[in-house]
Order: sequence, then C-alpha cells, then structure tokens
Amino acid sequence: MEIYSTEEQQVDAIKQFGKDYGVSIIVGAVVGLGGLYGWNEYSAMKVESAEQASQTFQSIAEQSSNPAAFLTQAETFTSEHDQAGYQALLELLVAKAAVDAGDLTKAETALTKVIAAKPGSGIETIATIRLARIQAEQNNLGVALATLEQVTDTAFASQREELKGDLLVRQGDLDKAKLAYQAAVDNGGALTSPALTMKLDNLNKA
Repeated sequence: MEIYSTEEQQVDAIKQFGKDYGVSIIVGAVVGLGGLYGWNEYSAMKVESAEQASQTFQSIAEQSSNPAAFLTQAETFTSEHDQAGYQALLELLVAKAAVDAGDLTKAETALTKVIAAKPGSGIETIATIRLARIQAEQNNLGVALATLEQVTDTAFASQREELKGDLLVRQGDLDKAKLAYQAAVDNGGALTSPALTMKLDNLNKA
C-alpha cells in the first residue's frame, strides 16, 4: 500500500544527514560541554552512547525493506538508546514498514509519537502529513483534514494543499478542492507533483 509521496525524498535527505553528520554533531556538542564543565567521564559516556545509537540505527534502517524483521528490531531501540533524533527517524521508518505490512494502527501510533516528540528539522511536519494520509486510508476524511490544519510550515504548503484537495474531492466538495489545488500550484507544487496540474484541470472542466 503506497500512501507516501514527495516527502519521502525529504526523509531520505534527513536520514542521510544524520548518517553523515549526526554523530559528529552530537560528539562535538558533548565534548564541548565536557571541556567547559570538566565532565570528562560523563562526556566519554555520552560520546560512546551516541556512537552506539548511530551504529544501531543504521543497522536497523538497513532492514527497512523487510517490514517484519525491521519492526522486530526497531522495538528494541527505544529501550536501549536515549537518542531522540534517531528515535524520531526510526519511528518514521516504523510507520512505513507498518503500512507495508498492512498495520495502519501501528503506523498511526508511530507517527503520533514523532509529532509529540517535536524533533525539529521538519520531521514532525512530515509525520503530520503522513498521519493525515493514513487517516484518509482509514476513511477518516474529516479527521485527516483536521490533522492537515496542524501543518503550518510554509515549506510544506504545496504538499498540504494538494493532499487537502485530494481529500475534499473524496468528500465531494469540488469547489473547495479547486481552491486547495490552486493554492498548491501557487506554492510551487506543480514542480514536485506533475499530477497536480492535471487534477486541477480536471476539476475546472467538470
């Protein structure tokens, strides 16, 4: 079941950033604090913890193409590591694996955890859009539309408005759907979603 779209590339970029720089940033911050306060032993422990979390995260992420194996391994990460950033990314992957396995309830739970954690870097916004998609898959269109209202980051305006248009079409509210699609186009959505213009044209012809 495919309910994800253009934000998949954004998640991949965030995950790659974490892979390339996450540990060095965490280590640098911890070492800096250690030097400032003289918490050498504490710093060493935090550095080791960050490195272990990074290695574990990468090992688990590599299993994401196998939903059953991935979900089993992901369950151990929270209990073994206290790394909010990696945990948020992992929950996004858990949600996708759960969708692939047909478990929308588990996916919804994972995404709700990400949103509540507020990890930053647009991650919770991606989680919110994905949560709306899952709610729509469960035919909770009104709930999905309410969830989309929580997306206020202008960088995601086109995705929010296009999905809103899709949901409004399913509800039969074509006039509001046109407005949503046009707002998505106005926010540059046609550049990332070639189907957007066709959706709007079809409604204009109706």
